[in-house]
Amino acid sequence: MKRSAQGFRHASVMTVMTSAVMTVALTGCTKVDTTSPSSARKDAAAASLKSQARLGTVDCRKAKCVALTFDAGPSENSPRLLDILKEEKVPATFFLLGKNHIAKHPELVKRMAAEGHEVASHTWSHKILTDITPDEAREELRKPNEAIEKLIGHKPTLMRPPQGRTNPDVNEISRKEGLSEVLWSVTAKDYTTNDSALIQKRVIDQTQRDGIILLHDIYKGTVPAVPGIIDELKKRGYVFVTVPQLLAPGKAEPGKIYRP
Repeated sequence: MKRSAQGFRHASVMTVMTSAVMTVALTGCTKVDTTSPSSARKDAAAASLKSQARLGTVDCRKAKCVALTFDAGPSENSPRLLDILKEEKVPATFFLLGKNHIAKHPELVKRMAAEGHEVASHTWSHKILTDITPDEAREELRKPNEAIEKLIGHKPTLMRPPQGRTNPDVNEISRKEGLSEVLWSVTAKDYTTNDSALIQKRVIDQTQRDGIILLHDIYKGTVPAVPGIIDELKKRGYVFVTVPQLLAPGKAEPGKIYRP
């Protein structure tokens, strides 16, 4: 299958996320503290036993919850994905890129919000935040926030750092910008394959309660894998929620990093 020039650019950006990088990002070797969804829920309960915080339609203290998340869109594949999610009644969290995505597909950003999905940031141009100056990192976070606010009426409160790369400086910038960082526990590495069956298998094999699943709707093999992922996880008793629902009655705090 031939890829467009834009596809190659996306692939080149995302394939930099080697297994070594994944190990650094997801084994605690980033030298930053992270908060699990269950801890966020417990902290909120301890803070106020009489809290009347809204849980949405799901209480993940009792339900077997999982969050489906998509990075680096919107893209030409997003309409089909949104159709699937609507048909399956599954909410998702979209970590959107600004350059060539939010700016190119504003109607899809509006649709995501209108259909109950969580709209979040994946920076403006996918620069590695730990490799650039604080001013550059701040701009990478501000620009998508402003673009998203113009489209849906409010700024995102969540962001996912490219390649999961973060550090205390990024944490502080995120805090000042009102953003919490969200990592993941499940990756299909869909940037390495268009084999939808393989993508589905990788997700199913890794998913556990409170899991945060990382996928990319910019790749051709990913969206066709989504119906099978949803069906199988539902059979296994999982309930799909957005990242904020996964944390409720806790609430994501700016500057904190969340991952299972």
